[in-house]
Amino acid sequence: MADIYDTVQIAGNPDDPRTLVLLHGTGGDARSFAGIARAVAPGARAVSLQGDVLEHGMPRFFRRLREGVYDMDDLARAVTKLAAAGPEAIEAAGRDPAQAVYLGFSNGANLIAATLLAHPEAVVRAVLMHPLIPFEISEEVDLAGVEILITAGRQDPIAPWALTERLVEGLRRAGADVQLAATPGGHDVGDAEITAIRGWLDRLRD
Repeated sequence: MADIYDTVQIAGNPDDPRTLVLLHGTGGDARSFAGIARAVAPGARAVSLQGDVLEHGMPRFFRRLREGVYDMDDLARAVTKLAAAGPEAIEAAGRDPAQAVYLGFSNGANLIAATLLAHPEAVVRAVLMHPLIPFEISEEVDLAGVEILITAGRQDPIAPWALTERLVEGLRRAGADVQLAATPGGHDVGDAEITAIRGWLDRLRD
């Protein structure tokens, strides 16, 4: 069994095949982020994970040295953990991995992105909300068959738009099917973003 996260389980509609694996941003937790599941995928089963490191008392999924500069050793640890713990959580819920979606905001999105780059067999479908990946994607990465929705604000001061565009280009070069939903705002989640995510997820239910 993998090293596990503290989790909050959200029982869905038994007729809805979708399963969400939720990762919050810095300062959130498994309970505070669970509400996003109801907004973007009413009826879906969800497992909301709790970050296992603290920054000034605020939960995160991996350490950073400062804003935009990651502790790469700790990121590697977190990637290994999520790649094992995520599929185990889906299996423990008795759900179909083919209908699973990893959905994260900010720090949670960054961990999901790093994990799918290293283990595309573990994360084949993801919603990345305001991700920041401040490193280049290796040309050796093969993301054929991976589906990704990225939501981002054009005025986001934490995840700059130029880096978002670079991430989209890198993921597409690696073979992923990437859609980008842009908003005019910053590092926050608004109604238009929720609507875009819900529409992207609805096709799995249908």
